[in-house]
Amino acid sequence: MAEFDPLLAEKLEFSPAKFILAKNGKPQCIGHRGYKAAFPENTMAGFRGAVEIGAHAIETDVHISKDGVVVLSHDANLKRCFGEKEKIIDCDWSYLETLRTLREPHEPMARLKDLLGYLTKPGLEDIWVLLDIKSANNPEEIMKLIASTLAEVKPSTPWNQRIVLGCWAANFLPFCEEYLPGYPITHIGVNISYARQFLKVPNASFNMLQKIMVGPFGEAFLRDVRAAGRSIFFWTVNDELSMKWSIYKGADGVITDDSKKYLEVCEKYQGERVNQTVSSLMMVVLLNVLVAVFSVVFRARFVKVAE
Repeated sequence: MAEFDPLLAEKLEFSPAKFILAKNGKPQCIGHRGYKAAFPENTMAGFRGAVEIGAHAIETDVHISKDGVVVLSHDANLKRCFGEKEKIIDCDWSYLETLRTLREPHEPMARLKDLLGYLTKPGLEDIWVLLDIKSANNPEEIMKLIASTLAEVKPSTPWNQRIVLGCWAANFLPFCEEYLPGYPITHIGVNISYARQFLKVPNASFNMLQKIMVGPFGEAFLRDVRAAGRSIFFWTVNDELSMKWSIYKGADGVITDDSKKYLEVCEKYQGERVNQTVSSLMMVVLLNVLVAVFSVVFRARFVKVAE
């Protein structure tokens, strides 16, 4: 049995995106779930904090409520961030909007519509968004709802020049093309062999777990991505060594919890060679083992297998 997703053999084509390219030779700063180092994740306070500190872009996660509202949450349930046992898909927005984060300052859940409204403010025209579209959602339903939400909020710069659709699995791609034609897409991944298949999709970029890119397999994939003229981001990059490594390797964007720290590292970094420490390499090996386990589960749930 060979790992293969037949959806990637379909004739899909997505728009290139110049706005995601590195700026002045350095990877763009992409605030992971906003400014997670200083604020509750995926909240308007966190998004504003990332922008105010100087981030070029915001990364956020999308789920849908029971009544079809696109909300910003990494988790499919409310336990970790809000202390409630329910799943988001089982709750109406009228209930979700009453919740406050466990972490101070206690912030309400944000909708995609709230973030888009904030980004229409004068002076924020160059801030863009990477949407991590969670695979647990129904692909057609969530893409249709993202499209209708984008249509509700009128930007000064077209949204397809400010929004990147992040997809873990290929079964989302036909619905990206159907409901949001002209929007760029990126593959979010932890598995290099599966990610390679997205090189077949014209103009698809890549958003890869940084630790998995360390070593010969990551180096080979990075060369192939560059040879294909594609963009690549690394996530989630929080320590100084990994930040410097990401700059040295020529990423287009770095997704980080701490935008302030990353921008300071960018300012100081002068292009010197970056080598991994023994402890960081040991962490890479451990992470590769965990990723292998995750990939088996992921393929079983979301990837079709063909002979």
